[in-house]
Amino acid sequence: MFATVRALPFEVRQYLIVTGNYWAFTLTDGALRMLVVLHFYQLGYSPLSIAMLFVFYEIFGVVTNLVGGYLGARLGLNRTMNMGLGLQVAALAMLLVPSVWLTVPWVMASQACSGIAKDLNKMSAKSSVKMLVAKGDEGRLYRYIALLTGSKNALKGLGFFLGGALLSLLGFSGAIGLMAALLGIVWLLSIVNLKQDLGKAKNKPKFSELFSKSRSINILSAARLCLFAARDVWFVVALPVYLASQFGWGHTAVGGFLALWVIGYGAVQSIAPKLTGQSRTGHGCTGLSVAKVPDGGAALKWASLLTLLPASIALLMTLFAAPYAQATLLIGLLIFGAVFAVNSALHSYLIVSYASDDGVSLDVGFYYMANALGRLLGTLLSGWVYQAFGLMVCLWISTLLLGLTALISVWLPRR
Repeated sequence: MFATVRALPFEVRQYLIVTGNYWAFTLTDGALRMLVVLHFYQLGYSPLSIAMLFVFYEIFGVVTNLVGGYLGARLGLNRTMNMGLGLQVAALAMLLVPSVWLTVPWVMASQACSGIAKDLNKMSAKSSVKMLVAKGDEGRLYRYIALLTGSKNALKGLGFFLGGALLSLLGFSGAIGLMAALLGIVWLLSIVNLKQDLGKAKNKPKFSELFSKSRSINILSAARLCLFAARDVWFVVALPVYLASQFGWGHTAVGGFLALWVIGYGAVQSIAPKLTGQSRTGHGCTGLSVAKVPDGGAALKWASLLTLLPASIALLMTLFAAPYAQATLLIGLLIFGAVFAVNSALHSYLIVSYASDDGVSLDVGFYYMANALGRLLGTLLSGWVYQAFGLMVCLWISTLLLGLTALISVWLPRR
């Protein structure tokens, strides 16, 4: 098997290492999120208090995407990816202290470290793909980005399941210790095998160049902010707590269902090029495949379709009594996940396509800063709105934010 891997082209081997790192990190990230939510809900924390545990995770993600893009362009994406893996090991180790030390400030600090790690890792992985695909081969770029993003989310879903299952089997400390040990091994292998200087800019960027000067990237970033706020306002805290409190589900059931949702979501992302109508039109003069790939018009269409879904779920749950209202939520969530997956995959392709070739991580980092801002807004709203008003209001706020996503997408460029 190792001989077969060594026989692959160098760019393919590097892509596999980047993807493997991203997969390993994502498993621990999804499991850690579910472990924290369920463990602290079990301890009696309110939904708003649980949401506050993740505030630093999202705030530091905002900063990390800006600074991380700058570091990636100056130091190389291999270094920023390895920094992310190492920080995640440290974040997990922080939670291995005696239970009396697991205060809210300490867990928030651990989540801050994890947030920095997650966005360094994601920015590095997404930026690396642009460097490993031949310039102008937009069809291949779209397929690679969709595969990377889709597989990541499928594994994040598996991480949700592992988090719930490991909490039941090993307890909080046992689960955290196992994940820290396994990810530490991946980190050491990455340090040895990932190419030096991957993605390092030829012209060293100045710190003043952190903010994108591209109109298309600024518009796409604003749409991304609203898109992810619309998802997280009902998914991050409100939904797991609702399933546990209203459905009476245990840790493994909640983690398992959300795992299946995210795995399905990732699977749809992986086949997004087929769903959005990508088609080959032969070969250009360079010998690269020429493909019809989506543009701003496709992003507008799919965002408009997604806007209808949380409103429909809220209306039907109001009209139906239990158990039909519960069935409506579960079925609606599955449909929402599929359509959201296509939206997310489209955005992930467009940002890498729009990004400049030299110092790609600067543009990708700025875009994922907006992504992190959206997650931060959605996380805070998820805890506060659910505690104060319930799940229905979370769904209506999601509808409003998706309407803004569609409106902003009107100004995305058409090819």
